[in-house]
Amino acid sequence: MKVLVTGSAGFIGNRVSQRLLERGDEVVGLDNLSDYYDVNLKKSRLALVKDHENYHEARFDMADRAQIAELFETHRPDRVINLAAQAGVRHSLLKPHDYVDTNLVGFVNLLEGARATQVEHFVYASSSSVYGTNTEMPFSEDDKVDHPISLYAASKRANELMAHTYSHLFGIPSTGLRFFTVYGPWGRPDMALFLFTKAILAGEPIDVFNKGDMRRSFTYIDDIVEGVIRVLDTPPEGATAQGEEQGPPNSKTAPFRVFNIGSDEAVSLGRYIEVLEENLGIKAKKNLLPMQPGDVAATWADVDDLKSIVGYQPTTTVEDGVKRFVDWYKDYYGV
Repeated sequence: MKVLVTGSAGFIGNRVSQRLLERGDEVVGLDNLSDYYDVNLKKSRLALVKDHENYHEARFDMADRAQIAELFETHRPDRVINLAAQAGVRHSLLKPHDYVDTNLVGFVNLLEGARATQVEHFVYASSSSVYGTNTEMPFSEDDKVDHPISLYAASKRANELMAHTYSHLFGIPSTGLRFFTVYGPWGRPDMALFLFTKAILAGEPIDVFNKGDMRRSFTYIDDIVEGVIRVLDTPPEGATAQGEEQGPPNSKTAPFRVFNIGSDEAVSLGRYIEVLEENLGIKAKKNLLPMQPGDVAATWADVDDLKSIVGYQPTTTVEDGVKRFVDWYKDYYGV
């Protein structure tokens, strides 16, 4: 099938594009090559897919309504995976309009494109940050998510509500994926593992927020991609005649679902750093800092629904995943 992948130069989007091409699908890759982080890294990722005969490149901002409409009309993708977004909780405190332009305006442009061309399945990235001030662990899709604590989180929750509206009104099958901390080769330079590795190798201290009292469902990139592909291949069906749920977390009135996707084990930040130190052979110097505004002390994914409906099962340990990242980092940067 033909799949529109937004964020095709991004960490997850690029790896998803590779997997789709490997299995014989056609990919339309949209990315605006934002300078939020190193554009050269994005170009290096694109080099892994751009010469494939089934890859079609599009380079513009999805906030551009006319170009998005033309893209859908020209390519008429069967399915969509929206992985483009202005990311980062802390950045949303500094540049809120970036989140409105991409995560809200761009998102509705994609929904309109999907509506106009009757897309078979609209899959999109949400985030574990929607759980906000929730303290009950692990986070479940049945938990209330009414109190986000960053604009980034609010924009992702808004995406879920917007997608449900289009599923309900226009019958567009949609699935939102609440990603939990993703890491691995070709990762984002603004995320902890990348920042820590760069600093430790340079002999510089690392910033450890909440004085290290943090836990995360650290999830290796290949486990995430496997889940995304399985979800893409399993669109939700319409509501039953009786309005009954087909199984959580489906909507009663629309072909709509939201899943957690991540590791079902919460690992302490201290252990994460220890594994990195072991692989680098260097002890980190640490700046123990207070919690950052908009951040949370713990995330932990309940992925039972994703397991039962699409057979998702993360298998990569932090020990294996961090080692693979370090090996890639040293090779890519010639360390």
